[in-house]
Amino acid sequence: MKMTPGAKMMFLIKRKATTSREELVAHWFANHMPIVIDSQLANAEKGRLHATKYLATLFDADRSGQHPWDGVAQLWWDRALPMPAEPFGLEPTDSFQERAEPYWPWATEEMIVIDGDLPAEPLTLNRPFPTTRSGFFKVTFLVAAQDNTDYDAFFQHWRTVHADNVAGVMHKVGGHRYVISHSMHPAEAPFAGMAELYFANEDQWRDYKATIQPDGMEQWAADEGTLVLRAHTEMIGIP
Repeated sequence: MKMTPGAKMMFLIKRKATTSREELVAHWFANHMPIVIDSQLANAEKGRLHATKYLATLFDADRSGQHPWDGVAQLWWDRALPMPAEPFGLEPTDSFQERAEPYWPWATEEMIVIDGDLPAEPLTLNRPFPTTRSGFFKVTFLVAAQDNTDYDAFFQHWRTVHADNVAGVMHKVGGHRYVISHSMHPAEAPFAGMAELYFANEDQWRDYKATIQPDGMEQWAADEGTLVLRAHTEMIGIP
């Protein structure tokens, strides 16, 4: 397992009821991501605190055709950003924020358990970034904790026993990347943590579900409130 230095800041995104999925994604990619990229590159040139990596996952609809979350933006920083007094987008500054519900930052620590290759190929006929990648089947677990959870014990089990269990099955079925992100302030966070599992296709995910066995994670993790979201596409802003 490899710890990523600094903080991985998450921004869970949900569109407004008046916005279509396609409209949200179009404004996210074309209007919002370039602004974020340019601002971070400008901060880097000036020696200011800046994100060193930026990507967003677009979640598929669930079995009922709904999107509990439309996606999540992830930015890697040298340290966690402070919690703002109000959510981003409450007063929109671009077309994307006009169409998304206001969103809060979520500070996490990232651990890479299986470091599979995820290429980021810059565009050649337009500005290099943002770009996209696909050709994988990604499963994201947004893990809720039970009431009165001992987070130290929970995260220790997750990093060791559960991570070993998942990684072993991933290797058996052909999964190529597995990343854990634990909340830095779990009691105030929307979820205790996130797990991201990458497979070549949905068949490998089915094999994973048929093979994985309980390992005690259920002592802390809550079924109610935990979300399992699928994805086929990521948008890359800063590789």
